[in-house]
Amino acid sequence: MNALVVDDSRVIRTVLGRILNDLGFKVQEAANGREAIESLDRTGSPDVVFVDWNMPVMNGLEFITTVRGDAKRAGLPLVMVTSESEMDSITKALEVGVNEYIMKPFDREIVRDKLNMLGISVG
Repeated sequence: MNALVVDDSRVIRTVLGRILNDLGFKVQEAANGREAIESLDRTGSPDVVFVDWNMPVMNGLEFITTVRGDAKRAGLPLVMVTSESEMDSITKALEVGVNEYIMKPFDREIVRDKLNMLGISVG
């Protein structure tokens, strides 16, 4: 299985990458939405994308809107991983097409549970 982790924080990319590796994923990383789109264009769609909200160049909402507007990627499972905790923010993310929402800080169990909710079976 393949995952793409999109976050401007190298620490978050590393932590989430390790969790996903432990769960059996091959992980690619991008530091912003534009890099993530370029990665999708270069390597094709992974099984799941974890995307931060607040990033430079192209933020998470812009990335999600772009992916959802592309017919060949419209079904790609997207998980927002963010410190944005207000209900309005969660609602906005769901409205633009995110499948699941993880609050920072997170742990392995939360990531595993969200993957299982998406129908992606992991240990």
